[in-house]
Amino acid sequence: MTPAPSPKPIRVGLIFGGASGEHAIAIRSAITVAGALREGANAHRYAVSCFYIDRRGRWWGPDLADAVLAQGTPASEEQLATGGDRGGFQGFPPHALAMEVWFPVLHGPNGEDGTIQGLFSLMQVPFVGSGVLGSAVGMDKQAMKAAFAAAGLPQVPYACVSEAQLKRDPEGLLDRLEGDLGYPCFVKPANLGSSVGISKATDRASLRAGLLAAVQLDPRVVVEQGVTARELECAVRGGGPSPLSASVLGEILFDADWYDYDTKYSEGKSHTVIPAQVPAAIADQARRMALQACEAVNASGLARVDFFYAEASGSLWINEINTLPGFTSQSMYPMLWAATGVPLPTLVDALIQGAREWQSSPPDGGASV
Repeated sequence: MTPAPSPKPIRVGLIFGGASGEHAIAIRSAITVAGALREGANAHRYAVSCFYIDRRGRWWGPDLADAVLAQGTPASEEQLATGGDRGGFQGFPPHALAMEVWFPVLHGPNGEDGTIQGLFSLMQVPFVGSGVLGSAVGMDKQAMKAAFAAAGLPQVPYACVSEAQLKRDPEGLLDRLEGDLGYPCFVKPANLGSSVGISKATDRASLRAGLLAAVQLDPRVVVEQGVTARELECAVRGGGPSPLSASVLGEILFDADWYDYDTKYSEGKSHTVIPAQVPAAIADQARRMALQACEAVNASGLARVDFFYAEASGSLWINEINTLPGFTSQSMYPMLWAATGVPLPTLVDALIQGAREWQSSPPDGGASV
């Protein structure tokens, strides 16, 4: 009997980099994802082609993309000038239109915010992660917090600020923030991730400076009341025909005043504890809230939900959702799933298969803890 022919590998487009301040982190995440897709059984299931978006938003095909992954740093001006693909979004790079499913690894604006998700939706090609709405709401901290509030999820006191307000009445704005939130407080650009642009204010001068710096990055800003709390994280996957499911919790410990960009991405400045050493009731509550957060913003595919836990009072507040979490060697998302019994190669395979199923099946809103 003639053996049945082996199914052809699924053509996966791994797209990374992006025109954002998190460009370099996206490269590190893409190295991890590419390795997992080319490991073990995944090497036979998937034919991976890598595509690179440079800091100016131009697309480049596998020639330059593979070189960037190999070197682990953004493309140099010389590489961009001599790139073999001669890419650019004015015309898709070679092979891009042949992809059967896309795996975006684009952190921050112009990749995590619904922009590229809208492009893939128009192309009618499945992709890993949330759609346009979930991505956009999950990216913008003002919209995210409004969605969480509407869902009844507990949050630390906060205020939404615009650049126009700061220009129109800076002293009145500072008076209001001091009265409503006090010190310390944290100033956050609404549409940046990985702690980019965040500052801690301890007095009126540092609050003013933080606001002025933040609006240079985003005209929409969130100011949050500082709390003494532990930082917990939970990974979520699923959606569409598969129910959402939540991982075990992890905790981030760090030797710094707060978890800023340098602490987050520098070796040795922070470490994780998985599973987090918290009461079972708190762990269960956080996992339920993580699923509720995804439903509140319409996130699907993958997400990481972050919490503040005040051990003294037992209070648990939702901090934020990240709809395209990091996949670096220090990133919580893959480590949380590994601790839950889902190793990295299995995880990326499940994310791709889920994306392909999502294309043909409407979400059912189910969830499991």
